[in-house]
Order: sequence, then C-alpha cells, then structure tokens
Amino acid sequence: MQDSFVHKGKRKILVDYLRHKIGISDENVLKAMSEVPRHLFIESIFEDFAYEDRAFPILANQTISHPSTVAEQSELLQVKPGEKILEIGTGCGYQTAVLIAMKGLVYTVERQKELFDFSKKKFRELHLSPKFQSFGDGFAGLPTFAPFDKVIVTCGASVLPMELLKQMKVGGKMVIPLGPTDEQVLYRFTKVSLTEFEKEEFGAYKFVPMLNNTNQ
Repeated sequence: MQDSFVHKGKRKILVDYLRHKIGISDENVLKAMSEVPRHLFIESIFEDFAYEDRAFPILANQTISHPSTVAEQSELLQVKPGEKILEIGTGCGYQTAVLIAMKGLVYTVERQKELFDFSKKKFRELHLSPKFQSFGDGFAGLPTFAPFDKVIVTCGASVLPMELLKQMKVGGKMVIPLGPTDEQVLYRFTKVSLTEFEKEEFGAYKFVPMLNNTNQ
C-alpha cells in the first residue's frame, strides 16, 4: 500500500471531523493526524475505512483505537517538542507515529511479541524512529530512561500502575484509562511534587486490558 492523494484527502476530512465534531483544538495534534497514514498500520481489507472514526482488529486479538481516541489522548498529554514520552502499549504503532509527528521523543513498550515485531517493521518501512522500543511489561515502565515528561497508556488498567507515576518528572502528566475490562474512565494525572498528584477525569472509554508480564 502507498499513501496516495486519495488517502491524504480522506485524512483532511478526518481532521476536519476531529476539529469540528470531536472538539480537538491542539493544532500539533491535528497536524500530526493529517500527516500519519493510518491505513498503513491496519490490514489492507480495512483500507477503504481507515479514516472513519472506527477501531479495527489488529494482531494478537488487540485493536487499533478510534482516531478520535488517539486525538483525545494526544491532546490531553499536552506534548511539547523534544519532551520524553513513555508510551505503554505500542500496538500496531499508530499512536507512536502520531507522537513522533508531534516531535515527542518516544520510548515505547509492548508486551505482545507479534505486535512488537509488526510495529518495529512498520517503523522501519516508514522511516520512523522512536527513541527506544521495548518488548516488555508495561507495568514496569522503563526505569533506565526515567524520568519522563509525559506518560501515555493505551490500554485499560484495573489498578493505577504506581511504578509509572514514579518514573514521571515533577510537573509531568500521565494519561491513562482505569477501570474494569468492559469500561474504563480516562484520567490525567499531573505530578505536582514527589508525593502529590492532581487527578482529572475525562469520561468513559473502552480499551483492551493492560496485562502484566510478556506473552507470545
């Protein structure tokens, strides 16, 4: 598959939808969403629908999130160019690509080997360069590279991963869905001191569950 004028036109329509219907106002997010070819991160049978606001199945019984969810999480993260971002749940790599397009320095972790291999190959094909890509346990984060300016979790955690909070800088933010498997609430935590956090709530979502350890 290539990135044609048709695909670029569909992305423009998607960005207009995100701006006017979803309410995304961060121009950095909208520009990134207009640049990243979502159709190249999903199976070709879904190509015609890639720029609709829909989730699709990917490898390892996981899903690629709705574009509106990717945009909302990215906006809540308030990314500034050059910031260190820890991403938990690389998936197929689409959210990673959006964060890279936003000029973030992305350190990303994936626990499913199929998806780790797929995204690594996809990044190479598209000449995208995360700062570090890891096959490992998202609950453990990447302490070697801490502290991070921002943390984004793209899967629903049943409990708040305290290790990830420890790996944030003071002033840093984490966007994470929390709750049971069938429905989570999207939160943003801001680290105001080494021991204090502010919590904001942004409504109900459905994410695949965040699981411990690594599997094939």
